[in-house]
Amino acid sequence: MDTIKHRTVEVNGIKMHVAEKGEGPVVLFLHGFPELWYSWRHQILGLSSLGYRTIAPDLRGYGDTEAPGSVTSYTCFHLVGDVIALIDSLGVEKVFVVGHDWGAIIGWYLCLFRPDRVKAYVCLSVPFRPFLGRDPKIKTVDGFRAACGDDFYICRFQEPGKMESEFARVDTAYLFKNILTTRLTEAPIFPKGEYGNGFNPNPQETLPSWLSEQDIAYYVSKFENTGFTGAINYYRNLNM
Repeated sequence: MDTIKHRTVEVNGIKMHVAEKGEGPVVLFLHGFPELWYSWRHQILGLSSLGYRTIAPDLRGYGDTEAPGSVTSYTCFHLVGDVIALIDSLGVEKVFVVGHDWGAIIGWYLCLFRPDRVKAYVCLSVPFRPFLGRDPKIKTVDGFRAACGDDFYICRFQEPGKMESEFARVDTAYLFKNILTTRLTEAPIFPKGEYGNGFNPNPQETLPSWLSEQDIAYYVSKFENTGFTGAINYYRNLNM
């Protein structure tokens, strides 16, 4: 981990934190919610040892990257614009892209808007949905507009600050342990009961071998510093 370099680059009107390692063809990793560049730490080390230049940013609103205050600063055009500006800063024409969760959604839009900048795309967990946010099957659940069968919730029509206050009721370390290790199969919904659907009120005390207390502490330190507003604003723009 000590061999991973960190720097800040100016992209699309914001300052973005980037972790990188290696030389060669660029592999760009895009994280999801609620994650950070840190989610790709093992892949950064593994692929860089095989002759690739691995790049993993904290996306807009996350970690050590700036978080604009306006909800409308998190549309797909802003998010893809950040990625294009980052690619430009690397001095390359095309990159391999790997996206997980929200990073996968950004990856799909990147391929849709700027296929000329993508060598190949690896999508993890989220398929392409051309009518994302405009599905006629969308219904209201506990104050949210929920896409039927999806694991995410569209918060655009929820008043700013409400979801953040609900997250604040739950210990951040508990939240990450639950999301990363012992979440139930239901979609995570706040507010509903003490923990909400999808969260296990009795998480395992012993972490799995692939996750350490140090890892949890890193996520907690970053999200307790920045809060969840930037990350939640992505959902508030799902139909834009």
